[in-house]
Amino acid sequence: MNVSNQTITLSHPVITEEVSEAILGPRRKQVGLFGGTFNPIHNGHLIMAEAVGTQLGLKQVCFMPDNQPPHVDHKAAIPAKHRLAMLEAAIHDNPLFGLELCELQRGGVSYSYDTLVALKKLHPDTDYYFIIGADMVNYLPKWYRIDDLVKLVTFVGVKRRGYAPQSPYPILWVDAPLIEISSTEIRQRVAAGQSIRYLVPEPVRAYIEKEGLYLDAN
Repeated sequence: MNVSNQTITLSHPVITEEVSEAILGPRRKQVGLFGGTFNPIHNGHLIMAEAVGTQLGLKQVCFMPDNQPPHVDHKAAIPAKHRLAMLEAAIHDNPLFGLELCELQRGGVSYSYDTLVALKKLHPDTDYYFIIGADMVNYLPKWYRIDDLVKLVTFVGVKRRGYAPQSPYPILWVDAPLIEISSTEIRQRVAAGQSIRYLVPEPVRAYIEKEGLYLDAN
């Protein structure tokens, strides 16, 4: 009996994310952290976060409001409930954005080192990218336990005109549209009765007006 040789072609199996994780283990998540007082959040913050998240392909960019910033030049901030409400209003329609509230929940002075230690314990499968403007890079040597902090997180510096993209610490530099808006300017404009339309998201502008915030500039 003659048996003819037959070639059997197998189609490539579809490797789902679940199958991949079962074989290789869970994939690490890349999450951006954008810390600040956000007093208030404005369109410049949102543009910066969007640029970093999309350029680096991050799973999410989490806005992380501080409870009490450790700055020497302390800036009086309105109650956290207002800053948080404005953040929620500003980011609700962007699936890339999220919130990280650990510093508000912990209370006290918000040291980034303490925050990253806590987050790494809670989420050992996550790589964090700490987003800062180029103007803040020069202050890194003054940050609490900076030499230990750089071992826990990747710093992402957003380039800005007038600031050289250089640092004694490892920085991942990205470009973003330059929008000259500051929270200080917004507070001053509100106190002076000037318009802040198009400087902040419309829901944030409406919230500031409804709650009577920033009528006294600080």
